[in-house]
Amino acid sequence: MSHTLLPKHVIAVIKYQKNPLKALEMFNSVVKDNGFEHTFSTYKCMVEKLGLHGEFEAMDRLISEMRMKVENSLLEGIYVSVMKKYGGRGRIQDAVDTFERMDFFGCEPSVLSYNTIMNILVEYGYNDQAHKVYLRMLEKRIIPDVYTFTIRIKSFCRTRRPHTALRLLRNLPERGYDVNAITYCTVISGLYGENHQFEACRLFDEMLSRGVCPHIVTFNKLIHVLCRRGDVFESSRLLAKVMKRGVFLNLYTYNILIQGLFRGCNLKEAIRLFEFLDKDLTPDVITYNTLICGLCKNSKVDEAESYLHEMVKRGCFPDDFTYNTIIDGYCKLGRVQNACHHLKDAIFKGFVPDRVTYCSLINGLCEEGDINRATELFNEALAKGLIPDVVLYNSLIKGLSRQGLILQALDLMNEMIGNGCNPDSWTYNIIISNLCKMGNVSLANSVMNNAIAKGFLPNVFTFNTLVDGYCKRLNVERALEIVDRMWSYGIEPDIITYNSLLNGLCKAGNTNDVFETFKEMASRGCQPNIITYNILIESLCKVRRIKEAVDLLITVVKDGLRADVVSFNTLIYGFFQNNDVDGAFEIFRKMEKENCVATLDTYKVMISAFCEKLNLDMAERILFEMIGKGISQDAFTFRVMITGFCKIGNADRANELLMEAISNGLFPSMMTFGRVMNCLCSKDRVQEAVGIIHLMVTHGVVPEVVHTILSPDKKEIAAPKILLEELLRKGHIAYFAYELLYDGIRDKKLLRKRHRFKYSRRTLQTRIPV
Repeated sequence: MSHTLLPKHVIAVIKYQKNPLKALEMFNSVVKDNGFEHTFSTYKCMVEKLGLHGEFEAMDRLISEMRMKVENSLLEGIYVSVMKKYGGRGRIQDAVDTFERMDFFGCEPSVLSYNTIMNILVEYGYNDQAHKVYLRMLEKRIIPDVYTFTIRIKSFCRTRRPHTALRLLRNLPERGYDVNAITYCTVISGLYGENHQFEACRLFDEMLSRGVCPHIVTFNKLIHVLCRRGDVFESSRLLAKVMKRGVFLNLYTYNILIQGLFRGCNLKEAIRLFEFLDKDLTPDVITYNTLICGLCKNSKVDEAESYLHEMVKRGCFPDDFTYNTIIDGYCKLGRVQNACHHLKDAIFKGFVPDRVTYCSLINGLCEEGDINRATELFNEALAKGLIPDVVLYNSLIKGLSRQGLILQALDLMNEMIGNGCNPDSWTYNIIISNLCKMGNVSLANSVMNNAIAKGFLPNVFTFNTLVDGYCKRLNVERALEIVDRMWSYGIEPDIITYNSLLNGLCKAGNTNDVFETFKEMASRGCQPNIITYNILIESLCKVRRIKEAVDLLITVVKDGLRADVVSFNTLIYGFFQNNDVDGAFEIFRKMEKENCVATLDTYKVMISAFCEKLNLDMAERILFEMIGKGISQDAFTFRVMITGFCKIGNADRANELLMEAISNGLFPSMMTFGRVMNCLCSKDRVQEAVGIIHLMVTHGVVPEVVHTILSPDKKEIAAPKILLEELLRKGHIAYFAYELLYDGIRDKKLLRKRHRFKYSRRTLQTRIPV
């Protein structure tokens, strides 16, 4: 009995075979061995199999063969499938070419084909091209259906025009179309996306009241929009409404909600929902990955790893994303050793490190400053046959640049180009930025010029880096030339550009140019921020135009901005520079009324200014206020207070503050020590001043030459004298103090000698036999 080979048998074999190319061999062999003729259904099955696995060349050859065997007018369904497969892989041009060739090969596109290509274009942001396809469809007198208008509505929502989408939705019933759940949910998503929450909620209720209830797949897309913003509360509210109408949640719904909770920083709720999920549905690898990713992003990597072990125990196998997420989490916490340990364990279980793995490890090692190990790891990746991409190269280039190894970074970039991997804007910006930080702005400019010659188009960040670099070197003319180049490349200077320029002009003392540039900035429609106004205030204070600076602070409030601590600090310093202590103190107190918290820098300016005016009572009051607010003194505040008390001859308080600074581990300069000794000597308190000399020696506050004396006894004798000579030579102590201290040190030496002599005699007497 002979068995006839039917199309359904061929289709079953093609679907069963996992390897698409082997399936194609079987597809071709049945024709040669059995004389079988393929039908529309077998061709369609094979085309879809190849397209699904991305074997597009083989798919194109098969379609060419199919055109000769099957009536072309019947092939629309296959062309639609091919367009979808290209669209799914991001090959938009290929999808468009397939659509354009349909006419040529005798297959007239229907509304289905037009909808497919329009949807692909809209999905990838080609909204203008999608609109042109729609107009062409109308010219061909092809009648749109409800899905055509749904795609149009999606296009309006994607281009931030949800109200236009809403108007079109309202017009659909008048055109004779029944509005479905997909159309409703598309508009609702658009309204939520643009924060029109009330209208979105009202439209959702309207949809349900009309008996239109979304399928769970459609509803998931809606709550995904909300959860992306971390608005799980609104998602839960909508969820309760659809569940009352019999909609059952699936695993994807839970995955979206868990992700949304993590985005809203609700870690406990996310974990609680995951635990609840176990009662109804079994978590899959995506669920675990969502949980592990959320924990790692919130620095809970140890907990994430515990869930990895749990998923393995439950028979759910981790994928590359799982392992890479935990490795990256450890690296970002600076725990590269843990990441390496986890990697070894993952490799043992069959994981193969990829670019993402090496990228995380190299970034982690570079952050730790271990550039040698990072370079070794990069070379190890190359030795294993991994072809590095631009992201992997950029990781090591960034690490080298940050360590100041700019020549090695440039060599690596040249190696990258030689290996056929073109640098992107990040590559050039990393090198240019780090060159500017090192003060080598001219070389940074040369790197940009070379990049432009190779076809790289600089972006606003590139230009801003160079502008800021030149301005910090006070080379404002070169900075202005860079701004002119920005315009020539069609790049408009932004607020960062103008702030850099204003700051450079301010530091160079060009107040008039500062305000001219500010006027130009305003005329070009660039809105100033608080940094801009702070620069203007500083510029006015430098030329003692204090009243104008205060008026400008009022303008800040009128423009809807809030003065920050820098604004007040700059004004306070300006008042002091103008010898207006009362005005400075008034601004200082105004800070509290404006709910602007004074920082250590604020207090330093106030304390320093009152010390200069020798108003030590007020300086000390402000110091105690600062300490009362939990701000610790630093070396600067100790120094200015000690200096102030020395100037008014209060040796007790000056000495007390000096000892307090030392006990806090803050060692003042030799000049500060010298002032206290001068003050003590002027009060005939030489022994206390000598005590400070020995304290300095004990704590190593001595000239370098002292450290070259190897003998401890000789060092103990010589160090005080060498230190005293150094203090006099540098003018830190007066000559009268030097004489008193010299004698004081000598007296101490004599006392020590007498002590040693007595001790020696006593020891000798005990050793003489009686």
